[in-house]
Amino acid sequence: MQKKRLGSSGVVVSDICMGTMTFGSQCDEKSGHAICDLAFESGIDFFDAAEIYPVPPNKDTVGVTEEIFGRWLKTKPRESVVVATKITGPAHGWFCPPVRHGKTSIDRHQILRACDASLRRLGTDYIDLYQIHWPDHGMPYEEVLGALTELRDAGKVRVIGCSNETSWGVMKSLWTADVQGLDRYETVQNNFSLINRRCESELAQVLRKEKLSLLPYSPLGGGVLTGKYNVTPPPGARFTEYLLNGEQRQRKMAERFVNDRTIETTRRMEEIAKSIGTTVTALAVAWSRQHDFVASTIIGATSTEQLLESLTARDVVLDSETLARIDQVDVEIPTPMTEDGLRRL
Repeated sequence: MQKKRLGSSGVVVSDICMGTMTFGSQCDEKSGHAICDLAFESGIDFFDAAEIYPVPPNKDTVGVTEEIFGRWLKTKPRESVVVATKITGPAHGWFCPPVRHGKTSIDRHQILRACDASLRRLGTDYIDLYQIHWPDHGMPYEEVLGALTELRDAGKVRVIGCSNETSWGVMKSLWTADVQGLDRYETVQNNFSLINRRCESELAQVLRKEKLSLLPYSPLGGGVLTGKYNVTPPPGARFTEYLLNGEQRQRKMAERFVNDRTIETTRRMEEIAKSIGTTVTALAVAWSRQHDFVASTIIGATSTEQLLESLTARDVVLDSETLARIDQVDVEIPTPMTEDGLRRL
């Protein structure tokens, strides 16, 4: 496992991060702990959670993922694990977040209270990376960054980051931090995969020039890039449930990930993977890891078997010819995911 620095900070992490959003829904505590054990034994020291997890968000389960992960964290030396979590922001019309009775504006009051609650659930006295899950562009960045800087000064947080943020939002935050003498975001956690390459345009330039790190989530396109949706949506899968039983927001989300263009992209990626003797899962994770602005790629799993398949990407290095073939698919089927949600901000 390679190690990389988060932005310009002193926090160094494995270049694969273990996501935990299924713990407490698709994955029970015993399975979640087994996944964490395997990840840790395999060299992963970076774990990502959020106060709103598990998914899909539900008022009866919010916070459960942090509690499950927190109990596992107690079994390891605290300094051996890099812990990331997030405060829920406004959902921008997608849904009403079932956190704090839907009161999820990102102001000082909410940030300080949410961090303390996450610390209690995680059973630790500090969080290595604390992130804004969805930005609140209606709030002055000086208040948001001011509260996050308070948390760092108090020793509750080591570094800060954002998630689902636009290029404008990242630059606005950095300008505010520099002018006001506040902490800068070190990371951006956005959707990035072979079916959603938007980060390679404007955001990539921001990351490189400002020395921030991308933490891609959904490198497998929500499971689409495993090939499991190629024929018919598999029973029990997240997007199957969203398509069959989800409310309007969930159905729209599933349709962004599962459509004719993403399925065709996946089929072509499977052919490329087979030609170099690997799986499309390993190909997708390896492709994400090879971007110079990526510090750590977040993978998810509902079983140790799924995790083992993703971990094979550790040994896959894509040569220039393979990367060119992947790029050609993007030329022929541009932006398979028709929308990633950021235009709503």
